[in-house]
Amino acid sequence: DDIQVRYHPNSECPTQVYHFEDYRCGPGAPAAPPKVDPEPWRPFRTRIDFEVAELAHEAALTHEQTDRFIKLIHRSRCELFTLRNRKDMRDTWDAASFKLTPFTKEEVVVPFQGVDQTFPFFHRSLWDWAVDLLQDPEVGPHFVFDAQQLSKFDGEKFVRYIHEPWTANAFWEHQSKIPSDGKPLAFVLYADKAKLSSFGCAKGYPIVARCANLPAAVRNGEGLGGGRVVGWLPIVKEDKKHSKKPAFVNFKNAVWHTSFLTLLACLAPLSKLGSPIRCWDDVVRTFYPIILILSADYEEQVVMALIRGLMGKFPCPVCLIPREELSKGLNTYRLRSSGDAKAIRINPKSRSRQERELKSGRIAEGKRNELLVYDTMEHTDVYQALSFDKLHFNDEGKFNHLWTELQKWITNSGRQAAMIIYIASFESFPRWQNLNHFDQVVSISFADGTKYEDISKLIVFAAHNVFKRDLDPQAYLLLHCIWSYVEFNTYALLEVHTEDTIRDGRNTLLELTELMDIYIKDTADFLEKSWNFPKMHLSAHLFDDIEAKGVTRNYNMKPNEKMHGPLKDAYQDRTNFKNFAEQILRYNHDSLVAEYIRSKMECLDAQNFGSSIVPDPLEADSDGLESTEPTDTQHFSLGSQQATKSFAEIEAANAGDAAFDRFQIKLNEFLNRAFAANGILLRTRIVLDSSSSIRASAKVQRCITEFRFIKVSYESLVDWRISMDYLRCNPMFHGSPRYDCVILQAESGPIFAKLLLVFTCIVGDVTYPIALTLPYDQPVGARPRKDKDFKFWRVKAKPRASAECFSVQSIIRGCVLAEDSSRANEFLVVDTTDTDIFLRMKEIRAEAG
Repeated sequence: DDIQVRYHPNSECPTQVYHFEDYRCGPGAPAAPPKVDPEPWRPFRTRIDFEVAELAHEAALTHEQTDRFIKLIHRSRCELFTLRNRKDMRDTWDAASFKLTPFTKEEVVVPFQGVDQTFPFFHRSLWDWAVDLLQDPEVGPHFVFDAQQLSKFDGEKFVRYIHEPWTANAFWEHQSKIPSDGKPLAFVLYADKAKLSSFGCAKGYPIVARCANLPAAVRNGEGLGGGRVVGWLPIVKEDKKHSKKPAFVNFKNAVWHTSFLTLLACLAPLSKLGSPIRCWDDVVRTFYPIILILSADYEEQVVMALIRGLMGKFPCPVCLIPREELSKGLNTYRLRSSGDAKAIRINPKSRSRQERELKSGRIAEGKRNELLVYDTMEHTDVYQALSFDKLHFNDEGKFNHLWTELQKWITNSGRQAAMIIYIASFESFPRWQNLNHFDQVVSISFADGTKYEDISKLIVFAAHNVFKRDLDPQAYLLLHCIWSYVEFNTYALLEVHTEDTIRDGRNTLLELTELMDIYIKDTADFLEKSWNFPKMHLSAHLFDDIEAKGVTRNYNMKPNEKMHGPLKDAYQDRTNFKNFAEQILRYNHDSLVAEYIRSKMECLDAQNFGSSIVPDPLEADSDGLESTEPTDTQHFSLGSQQATKSFAEIEAANAGDAAFDRFQIKLNEFLNRAFAANGILLRTRIVLDSSSSIRASAKVQRCITEFRFIKVSYESLVDWRISMDYLRCNPMFHGSPRYDCVILQAESGPIFAKLLLVFTCIVGDVTYPIALTLPYDQPVGARPRKDKDFKFWRVKAKPRASAECFSVQSIIRGCVLAEDSSRANEFLVVDTTDTDIFLRMKEIRAEAG
């Protein structure tokens, strides 16, 4: 499990090999605590001044409410409070705004039909924003400045793996192009329109920046090192006279690119010359900025790349695939490059075939020399920076197309098919953490891409009994295509990619493409919707992006679109709905400053009063009851503790349930097996039957304590970090019974089981956590053909009378089992709920042959 780290030669760091336990993915906290500002609330005159202003800001109080609030504070104060009124508070916020890089306003002038048109453009200096992070003692230690190539020993050889941008190829290549004493400073930029009003009449156009030198947990998080709105692009109002005409489309693109040129103006000269910065650790480093990643949906990528889009002969923003070939993913095509595009602009009359292809793939009209703003950035290639957008290309793109097609087959199959999928499958599907539970799926559409992602994970398990291979060959083939897509999409989700997973992912994409080619050919006669669309093709670039820029969470749209919510709230609560951009951005910046000051105050408190442990709300037991703490030898904790009960009470409460028949005997047998396996010598066997005397070396109490919640930690097979499952064994959880399933480590190997009762039993002075489970290890007999087509792992439940006791310690992790209604007591392991179970089931299949 050793980890090998090969550093870029310019770093002058030798290759290191770490024991896995000693290696940390990404930098940790600084060895010495950072210097703490004794008055971090300044320019607020006192701490309470800031805290009152912060509360008024968060609550979006009106001017009148703020004045009333301040008067009430003055009437009852025990700490010096100096804010006089709302204006004084506003003036102090303005003074505090310079703690971090503020927004500035510039005029963007673009001619249209011979008349100059002026638009306001609000933006922060990208460079100054990055300097704020580099000089911050809390964020700074998380930065990674040198490219790395990571490998993990698999028992035979070191296998390279990729996760963060600096572990991928583009970061390494950029560091090779700059002077040896320079460090790459890589930016991730996102832009997309956001609906601010309920009906979408008011829109904003934010640009969000993130720093690719920071780990994903920081970069995509909520703190100071997370994403920031750095610009607000002008939105050109539609003119009925000119709308959709080429000249007007080019004018809108010119406004976009001229604004973006203004944003990048501070970086352009530094990308060539570099700039020294004294960082948080008092070390001066010279940085060379690069736009490493552009995160955007297809429509926005068309604007960024200045291509014709759907109407062009070459609609892909990354390569020159002809429009009529978009549904065929087996061929490779010439990649676009900024160098080729620049050559065409310099010599537009060129007539070579290659240049004609490039020329027809971009906008044919307009002044292109000033539009391709990325030319001002050294070593930045817009076409290489454009990145795979899983949310819109897969979840809302390719799968939405597949799902629409499947809905037609379901509708054509009649109401009974829809009822089987909904009632027998989706409605009864076990609930699981971070997985949407659907009340309705057929004949309904969603605006949220995560809904489509979760439908894709479950639909094959819901519909496999509806379409038969021999009776409905085309619908069955479509279901096969969807399953192949789900596999491909899961590879796209992996938090860490190795050489092996990238190879397997490419093979899965090849399989999906071949299946889709067959389906498109077989249904060509009655095809209602074309499969020849850009998002069908863009999957071809996914694994190239992973190798170049790291895993998809580095350029995922979800964290960026999540930022639209606060902007919409600011529009509703903090503006007068007129000239709202400046008002929204002022509120946005005040929020950032408040977050910054609050962070520094918490550091001051930690220094003055000592750190306190604050419970993580994500790890809290939602039943509201305390959990037991895991020990050094345990990987779980129990929660939702119930009253202690005797064996007789347990059996009486579950009378008629065969699983609890002979409960005392089952527990007796388990304890004796466990003690024997652990080498504990007993003078006689432990007997819990009331008719027999207990003559064991340790006395067994005749009561147990039930728990209805288990928190299980396990090492993920994806990123080798500790992951957590929250398991329920509850007769009434949010209005319905919930008994989760688990993977158990049995003597014969891993088995699947359902939790029936989780409890502790005291033997002597030792408390033993035990689970009564129903094993799913009954032989299943002959497996149907669909198990091979859909790669189902089928298990069969034993009779409930065969319930067994296992140590809670033997639980590997939780899982979801979907019942196969066509075969009694048989279930399918849902290996699509997360990436770990996906890889874990691949291992189980491989070991089973």
